Amino acid sequence: MNYLSKVVAVSVFGLVLAGCTGAPMKTQQYDASQYTVVGHSEASATGLLLFGVIPIRQNSRFVRAQDAAIKAKGGDALINTQVQENWFWAWVLTGYTTKVSGDVVKLKNVQ
Repeated sequence: MNYLSKVVAVSVFGLVLAGCTGAPMKTQQYDASQYTVVGHSEASATGLLLFGVIPIRQNSRFVRAQDAAIKAKGGDALINTQVQENWFWAWVLTGYTTKVSGDVVKLKNVQ
């Protein structure tokens, strides 16, 4: 019985750690000859923490906001990026809204 409780505890701990992972924002250095600027764009995404421990769309909010800003102008990447974050509180959850803004660029086919 003691062995089983250790296996269960390690499994639960592993699942908790797996739930705390997120995708990093896409970053890359571009030379000015590799792109043309399409225009300025901004977008936001919100994630929630239910009861302070259960993440709901929390870990991917940076990437979702960045992708939405790029897609809004039909570009390929974002330069001169700025990230702002606001939060709000309700009885059983805390919300985090991330706003990403910057210049959307269209990459040239450099061979």
